[in-house]
Amino acid sequence: MTILCVIPVRGGSKGVPRKNIRNVAGKPLVVWTIEQALAAKAGLDVLVSTDDPEIADVALAAGADVPFLRPAELAQDTTATEPVVRHAIDFRSGQGRRPDAVMLLQATSPLRFHGTLDRAVEQFETTGVDSLVGVVPQTPFLWTLPAEPGGHPAAQYTVESRPRRQELGERDFRYRETGSLYVTRTRIYEQFDNRLGGRIGLFVMDEGEGVDVDTELDLSIAEQQLGRFRAELEGENRAI
Repeated sequence: MTILCVIPVRGGSKGVPRKNIRNVAGKPLVVWTIEQALAAKAGLDVLVSTDDPEIADVALAAGADVPFLRPAELAQDTTATEPVVRHAIDFRSGQGRRPDAVMLLQATSPLRFHGTLDRAVEQFETTGVDSLVGVVPQTPFLWTLPAEPGGHPAAQYTVESRPRRQELGERDFRYRETGSLYVTRTRIYEQFDNRLGGRIGLFVMDEGEGVDVDTELDLSIAEQQLGRFRAELEGENRAI
């Protein structure tokens, strides 16, 4: 199975300006995701889609393919991700290299453990799903606001028999979509213009992989976690 790995990286981020090339734990934020994709044993075709020449240079130096600068109409604040992926698919197809599936990786979710991407590909292939979404587990202790003014908030668990966390089973948890990782058959994008469609599977990631960088605080958390991750990896390499 041929898998095109698309990493969309826009130059005009608003919440944290230029966040995709901000130095985080020793390297530009986008480079963490590029290196993870290139290290995967699945042999991903790693393509960075950007509208920004500086980001393109950083991505090329990290080893990614940057075969075009994304058109301005696909780099607006309101641009959805799906048209960006479709643009990359169409480009590869025009080269005679239409992929069987697409792995979408968001550079703003840089925490992925060693082996995570290969585990996702293996699950995608062995289960036969049409799309796979990365999620992290969280407890069911969630609430919703009242449907009507003056109403009562609603718990998403049984308040009268609140379980202890250690008593929760796999099916008791809720699973939050991280935005970090998706694997989708190419035909799903072509038919539905959506990263999710057909038979959908959940790819459960570690809670530590759930960081999404939208604010300066998120960036600080990512810096701390990635620094720890790098130190652990370097320690393993020294042991080998």
